[in-house]
Amino acid sequence: MSAATPTPVQPNPLGGESYRLTLPNTAAAPRIAREFLASLLHVSRHPGLVDDARLCVTELVTNAHCHTRTPLIGVHVAVNRKRVTVAVSDDGGPVHEAFGVLGTPTAGPEQEHGRGLALVESLALAWGTGSGGERHPGRTVVWFTLGRPELTT
Repeated sequence: MSAATPTPVQPNPLGGESYRLTLPNTAAAPRIAREFLASLLHVSRHPGLVDDARLCVTELVTNAHCHTRTPLIGVHVAVNRKRVTVAVSDDGGPVHEAFGVLGTPTAGPEQEHGRGLALVESLALAWGTGSGGERHPGRTVVWFTLGRPELTT
């Protein structure tokens, strides 16, 4: 019997701890991601960020579920004393349809769908999109950072 080789996790560039969750692309994925993140924030002494974080991660995981055919959705959370950064990844999707020319959400207030990224933008200290890079070519990543206002300056 051979020993299992642990998969190295990239160090959190902001310091602190890093967590990963991989979800099957099902209707339950947003709820599971939301509860995972809420638990992490309560344990890491960020209870004031829980509501905003739950809302933002729900939007991003729901987008991956509804707008891609990815079999797996990744949730990577980096938590330190001041901030939490959450990145949601999938096997790609219509990112160009979700964003306008400058990378900002395009839905109007009267539209029934498409306001999730505007909501993330309004709650987050920062957010953005990217690719999985060389390690994960073809993957789309959408991320957001939340922080306690008294500690972010």
